[in-house]
Amino acid sequence: MPTLTSVLQHTAHQYRDNIAVLDSEVTYTWSEFIERVARAAGLLQNLGINRGDRYAILALNSYRQAELTYAGYWIGAIPVPINFRLAPPEIHDILEDAACKTIAIDPQFIQLLEAPELRAWNDRSFYLYPAGENNDRNYDALIANAVAVDPVDTLADEEAILLYTGGTTGKSKGVPLTHGNILSNARQIGSVWPASSEDVVLHLPPMFHSAELVKTIYMLNGAANVYLPRFEPELLLQTIEDYRVTFVLMVPIIIIVVLESGLLDKYDLSSLKQMIYGASPLPAPWIKKTFETFPGVQIAQGYGLTETAPLLTMLDHQSHVAALDSRNQKHLSSCGRPLSGVDIRIVNEQDQILPPGSEGEIVVRGENVFKGYLDRPELNAEVFREDWFYTGDVGCIDEDGYLYLKDRKHDVIMTGGEKVYSSEVEAVIYQHPDVLECAVIGIPDREYVERVHAVVVTNADSQLSEAELLDHCRKQIGGYKLPGK
Repeated sequence: MPTLTSVLQHTAHQYRDNIAVLDSEVTYTWSEFIERVARAAGLLQNLGINRGDRYAILALNSYRQAELTYAGYWIGAIPVPINFRLAPPEIHDILEDAACKTIAIDPQFIQLLEAPELRAWNDRSFYLYPAGENNDRNYDALIANAVAVDPVDTLADEEAILLYTGGTTGKSKGVPLTHGNILSNARQIGSVWPASSEDVVLHLPPMFHSAELVKTIYMLNGAANVYLPRFEPELLLQTIEDYRVTFVLMVPIIIIVVLESGLLDKYDLSSLKQMIYGASPLPAPWIKKTFETFPGVQIAQGYGLTETAPLLTMLDHQSHVAALDSRNQKHLSSCGRPLSGVDIRIVNEQDQILPPGSEGEIVVRGENVFKGYLDRPELNAEVFREDWFYTGDVGCIDEDGYLYLKDRKHDVIMTGGEKVYSSEVEAVIYQHPDVLECAVIGIPDREYVERVHAVVVTNADSQLSEAELLDHCRKQIGGYKLPGK
């Protein structure tokens, strides 16, 4: 089976003169990009990183991070991208848990190394400075002095990348994903989602997130890549205009912020032709507004987990259109249907398979599903039964095969003996036109054990009152599900 290195070589050969990287600093063709990857691999070896070793990356999105990631694949080493929003003790725990040998760090995060927990890493780090910075541990200087090395002949079932996921409790858990996991999911996505060498892909979600792996299908097809270091509505829209971006993956809140920004008419977004949203549902009114705002764009939703490399289902463009054109928009609240090669079941606490419409835990299997958390044998025994992975997500599948996500199994609010799924209440609150953002949680209550509580952000000019919002909710959900009740 191919590996991420072998498919990168194929792409660089087939599309050698096509643009691989578009950036304000540089433009690289695929042949130039793979040469830099080979040199970055030499850089890692000069730092003592070899096959099977792990190294951390703490950085904003950039082509340098992409080079370093592929450099690890090139020599059989394992990149460990770390969430830069974490506190120093949390970063320390990941570095130690993963047994990283070095860390590549952006200049704006260097101060983190002054924290007591991370001071020892000062001498085990190098910096992703732009060209021209004078430092003997400057990435650009190190790669300029490195010699390109030949790729290691890795296997599809070898670890390619180690991502960390917080889950709902405890310390972050290491999720080793193999070359085979990532490429299997790329093929699964590619069976329903077209990608070509004409595409220009915007890397918007942080690259430490598993959403970055969704773009693998574009690498296989020789698309160009643009890396956005941070989200600001103006910067996002200007980047789409300047680089003629064709594809972007966004989380719902970013879509909502962009739609509410009042900036859309100021930019030429005619190049955009594909959009995937995910990480959480997008309420139906916002889906409708998205389709109205981007009438020529193919839009889909993806649901998955870090552990599944990452997507399990897609609500494709045609399913959106059919639901919007009908009076029954039920499917808009779904995550779509399983991708080819992904098996999904809904089971109860007795591990019995439930019929359509019944709510239970979502369990999955497929070549994209990881084999277990790093050094967590007891946890792995809990989440794997035979070859099925127990996701901890609660959902149901309807008669048409559409999956509906209800909540995390351990995040269900128990109030007065009744189960309330926060996502269900949030979906109803979001249907009010004055609501910009909301979160529903359970808070302790003497009488009911937990009480449903909603935190709501309204549009700037809204006069929405608590009573009006409760009245809106009361028309669609039971009284015991109402916030504050």
